[in-house]
Amino acid sequence: MTSFDTSPQLNMWRALLALAVVFVMLATTGWTAVRQDRGSSALRASLSAWEDGRIGGRRLPDPHAAPARLARFFASLTAPQRTALAERYPLAVGNMNGAPVELRYRANRRALREQAEIERTRLHDHRLSPAGQHEAGRRMHRFEAMSGAGRQILAFDPEGSGRAAEVFGDLGRAERISVVVPGVDTALLTFQRTHRKYSAPVGMAQALYTAEHEVRPWTRTAVIAWADYTSPAGLGIDSATAMRAEYGAVRLNALLRALPGGAPVSLFCHSYGSVVCGVAAHTLPRRVTDIAVAGSPGMRVERAAQLRTSARVWAMRDADDWVQDVPYLELGGLGHGADPVSSAFGARVLSARDAKGHGGYFEPGTDSLRNFAGIGTGAYLSVRCADGVGACRAGLSDTTAAGRA
Repeated sequence: MTSFDTSPQLNMWRALLALAVVFVMLATTGWTAVRQDRGSSALRASLSAWEDGRIGGRRLPDPHAAPARLARFFASLTAPQRTALAERYPLAVGNMNGAPVELRYRANRRALREQAEIERTRLHDHRLSPAGQHEAGRRMHRFEAMSGAGRQILAFDPEGSGRAAEVFGDLGRAERISVVVPGVDTALLTFQRTHRKYSAPVGMAQALYTAEHEVRPWTRTAVIAWADYTSPAGLGIDSATAMRAEYGAVRLNALLRALPGGAPVSLFCHSYGSVVCGVAAHTLPRRVTDIAVAGSPGMRVERAAQLRTSARVWAMRDADDWVQDVPYLELGGLGHGADPVSSAFGARVLSARDAKGHGGYFEPGTDSLRNFAGIGTGAYLSVRCADGVGACRAGLSDTTAAGRA
């Protein structure tokens, strides 16, 4: 006898109904968090000043020029001239793809300290509401912490809820580079957390950097906590569409094409971050060898082959992750396509044993983090597959530091 409860047609209609209900609820309740508009952009002002500037009698190049051209410009300067530009235009230089990474770190340290002072002034501005003063205090403390010695801030924009990227390890000398792409509710105030540390970009990247060293201590690695896109705020319309992902994909590709050296790059994309990686996939530089997604709502395609990338595609999901209950389809721009851990999708499916729900894939001691570290260092034979047999490792061998299987 046919079971109507498990028929594909009924399951599809249930998914469509669920998506329709979500759409109606969001459209009628406005269930998206409104990001505060903090007025004119400090980054735009710094870029505008750069465009009017000169060094050594020369006009400065277009700050949006190709990274290779900007790299040649900075290489033509003396060390004091480079330092002067970082001091004079800290936000512009700190976010400039093509500028030397050490110079970007220096520029962003200065920019963070300047922005901390602005927030200190706002903290005592009695024209602000108590809530506004409280937010100013939180931002001030965050900027002060990020400007501390030893922090390697690769990107920083204080506008609105803010954007940032931080490097762990020596990016210039790395033999393998990993980039962590986070999901919804990623902002400057959630860039780093004390509670639930490994659910925030900084904690994710720190955990991965440590795990990679444990897997292959002889391999020089660098990990980037990349929160340099405006992510959706909460589970609203923005998180159900690709609008934020399309903008994020452009920024992600800009970062990847400006990375120094030629080391292989692996992307680790969590939650909505996997949508960003899916949209970016077809334009990724060839040095990106692996895309690993965790807790994914979909990658905007029905099959991994449709991503049109030469990178290997990996996927994992914890058994307790609520994201498994979202409708895995795309309808009228809502939804993000097929489930990346389904057999039909065609990804290499990894074990996520001991992961701590949707935000716990980077928790130390989990299969998920060990698997990420194996991929990030090219130790492919060390990864554990979801099937417990080894199908996800089919056709692979461990790579040398700079090689590719």
